[in-house]
Amino acid sequence: MLKGKNAIITGARTGIGRATVEKLASEGVNIWACAHRENEAFKSDMEQLSRMYGVWIKPVYFDLEDEAAVKAAVKNVLQEKKQVDILVNNAGVFPPLSLFTMTSIARMRSVFEVNFFSQALISQLVSKIMMRYQTGVIVNLVSVAGLDGDVGVTAYGASKAALALSTKVWAKEFAPYGIRVNAVAPGLIDTHLNDHLEEGAKEALISKSGLGRLGRADEVAEAIAYLVSDKASFISGQIIRVDGGM
Repeated sequence: MLKGKNAIITGARTGIGRATVEKLASEGVNIWACAHRENEAFKSDMEQLSRMYGVWIKPVYFDLEDEAAVKAAVKNVLQEKKQVDILVNNAGVFPPLSLFTMTSIARMRSVFEVNFFSQALISQLVSKIMMRYQTGVIVNLVSVAGLDGDVGVTAYGASKAALALSTKVWAKEFAPYGIRVNAVAPGLIDTHLNDHLEEGAKEALISKSGLGRLGRADEVAEAIAYLVSDKASFISGQIIRVDGGM
């Protein structure tokens, strides 16, 4: 149901982004795999996946904090004159936990630039192409931190809450053009984003999960693959939690 479609995936080098690239490629999707900077290991990895699944995967590099670079990269993709069927806004940063009074406004701005403003910019540019074709699917990666709230996550949680709210707004605004917009809200997933968490903090978060373990990146990728497929053709404006029952 996805074979032959074309997708843009941000934050494709590791973690949930990398798992999503492999999952969609295995379903026959061609991919523009976006990463922060050029990397031979990443390029080789994408080439291997391309050969394995018989699709094209093109690395695209840009800094999400550089608006001009984001615009230029997306413009280059769109100049290929290929239909963009899927956009997965996965890229993000998870700063160290910090109490609100100890979190600088500069840190908040930096987190919002990556987790919200860059994703909004990419979505604006790509949605215009989707509107032209009167079809498309956008999936935003938000977080349970932006839905539940917890100590120490003002910057990260607020940036993801902004993207979660925008998911619902965009779903309504894009519906007349046949474009669906949904979000996936992972809980604690076993990726490098959690590397800075102290062991005690990590164990405390794991204890909140009904399943009592970390989630896997491929489990989140499965939810994304479902939402971008025709199996979810009547689902829009929804936020799907993948959190093990927190």
